[in-house]
Amino acid sequence: MANRVELIFDFVSPNAYMIWWPLREVVKRTGAELDVTPVFLGGMHKLTGNAPPMIRNKDVKGKVEYDMLEMQRFIAKHQLSNFKMHPQFPFNSITLQRMLYAADQDGRGVQFAEGLLPAIWEEGIDITDPEALGPSVQAAGFDAKDLFERSQSQEVKDGLVANTSDAVDRGAFGIPTMFVGAKGEKGEIFFGKERLGQIEEELAKG
Repeated sequence: MANRVELIFDFVSPNAYMIWWPLREVVKRTGAELDVTPVFLGGMHKLTGNAPPMIRNKDVKGKVEYDMLEMQRFIAKHQLSNFKMHPQFPFNSITLQRMLYAADQDGRGVQFAEGLLPAIWEEGIDITDPEALGPSVQAAGFDAKDLFERSQSQEVKDGLVANTSDAVDRGAFGIPTMFVGAKGEKGEIFFGKERLGQIEEELAKG
């Protein structure tokens, strides 16, 4: 029974921000549940041989420009007008991802992701400055000091590596990847923010 969407997630991807709220609406309409699985996109790219679109497509005439057009269409359709490209993009997300992993271990991964996405992709907080990051973590309902300390543990570091490898083994190669199915099952794989309609159809099958 398809009653769950698992989102393979890294804060560094603009598409992770863009799909978040539209996907939440799909999940709400269908009565499903959303799980977030933290991975490290840089590690995923190394494991799969993939690369960010602006690098992968830079030598294809017209492709980057078309990708930007589709992004603007998606922003308009889903009313994501607060989105701003982060001034440090592409930033190193490893610490954020480890903090997300620690939050997810407490069953609060969705809350952490939803709390930090606006700070990153709307406010453009300085990702490299813990003092700038801390207030946003606190505002999301977390103890920033505790979460940061836990993110430095070997258990959390190893857990994020394992998540990344497992996602690749299941077929993921980029963000956003979604698996739709029942708890404890691999589910059907979907890639890209343009797959929202297909995801809703899969969930509607029950």
